[in-house]
Amino acid sequence: MNMQKKMETIYFYHTNDIHSHFDTWPQISRYLISKRAEHKEREETCLVFDIGDHVDRSHPFTDGTAGKGNVALLNSAGYDAITIGNNEGITMSKKALNTLYEGADFDVIICNLFETDDSTPKWMKPYEIYTTVTGLKIGVIGATAQYKEFYAKLDWQIVEPREALRKIAKSICPQVDIIVCLSHLGIHEDRLLAAECKEIDIIFGAHTHHLLMEGECVDSTLLAATGKFGQYVGKVVVQFDIDSGRIANKHATIIPASELESEEADVERVNRLIEDGKQSMDEKVFYNSFPLKNDLFKESPLSSFFGKSLIAYTDADCALFNGGLFLGGLEQGWVTKADLHALLPHPINLCVVQLKGTELLEIIRLSKNEEWPKTEIKGLGFRGTLMGGLIFANLHETESGQLFAGQKEVLPETNISLATLDMFTFGFFFPTLKDAEKDYIMPEFIRDVLGWYGKETFAGTL
Repeated sequence: MNMQKKMETIYFYHTNDIHSHFDTWPQISRYLISKRAEHKEREETCLVFDIGDHVDRSHPFTDGTAGKGNVALLNSAGYDAITIGNNEGITMSKKALNTLYEGADFDVIICNLFETDDSTPKWMKPYEIYTTVTGLKIGVIGATAQYKEFYAKLDWQIVEPREALRKIAKSICPQVDIIVCLSHLGIHEDRLLAAECKEIDIIFGAHTHHLLMEGECVDSTLLAATGKFGQYVGKVVVQFDIDSGRIANKHATIIPASELESEEADVERVNRLIEDGKQSMDEKVFYNSFPLKNDLFKESPLSSFFGKSLIAYTDADCALFNGGLFLGGLEQGWVTKADLHALLPHPINLCVVQLKGTELLEIIRLSKNEEWPKTEIKGLGFRGTLMGGLIFANLHETESGQLFAGQKEVLPETNISLATLDMFTFGFFFPTLKDAEKDYIMPEFIRDVLGWYGKETFAGTL
């Protein structure tokens, strides 16, 4: 006689790296709410996760609400748990991150971020265990990418994520039937983790914006990820054999957001988010006494003003940045937070790098690459399109050919401090900067520095 196996089907839905791209959010939210209602009616288990970088301060709604608007959106869509990405972790001040999830209706799961005294912040959990409709236990663990220098500057302690995840997975394994991981580590790290930690059944991935159309199996672990910017929603279906206590089948699919049900009011909802953000940033920062125009490929009144702000803020000998940073100019009159955000939406910090004269000369040589100004930049925190011209501030050459950084003549062994953008220190453009001694200025973004300098420069003027 054939005995029918006793099975439970569990449904997971997931998003990652939304980066405050809200064009498809109304459709995604509606879809998740409808699927939850559908599974509830059928008495099926459904869990909804976000794998980090939902927040991105390049969007005025996010910046204007200090990320709390994003939390409200996650609440309304019925998420069960999230982990944080680097945009939540290192583009916000410690105070802002500590208060970001105060109103969250979901769990924030991360096991590799701590206070400097090794304690766990009250708003996060190293893991959570969820119970299915038949009583199965699902252990959910999570971790975020280890940007050690950046977290340290913000008074956080971050530890190696794969080791932390392995420890948690092994510790909870006897208590649970399934272990899933919310990993904002990137596809390479996810593959290593899957190979190292057999206890993990599913890794929901993020960070490197990888898209796994039907998932990817590494040994017995299923990897799933949905790319970026809300272009897709992920779905993983697990069939669990209750009699044997094992997963019988698991598979991943993705649903294009473009195929989800839309309504005429969706565009209005997105526009309302943008307007809400702009209104919250109506605060006046400084009165600009003269127009500051920009030129993408060469020095301009705006780039000159910005260069002076970097020198004044850091007391560095000279500065380096790119003309493509500026997404417009500044007119004469009051400059608001919204104006500064529109001009410099990038979540980019300043960095002061210590160099020898020979190293600075090498950077100057590389900056003359004629291909760079028209190069498209993606990632690295940059929210523009083209690199634009490379611009040095406080660097000048005398008629006799002597080069000075501020008051210092640039000789081979001269010690020079260079204020530049954090994205230039990752080694993609200037390899010398990657290993040089450096000090990141955090949590201020470059727009905050420009706003500070405007206040200092035009204080009391109208």
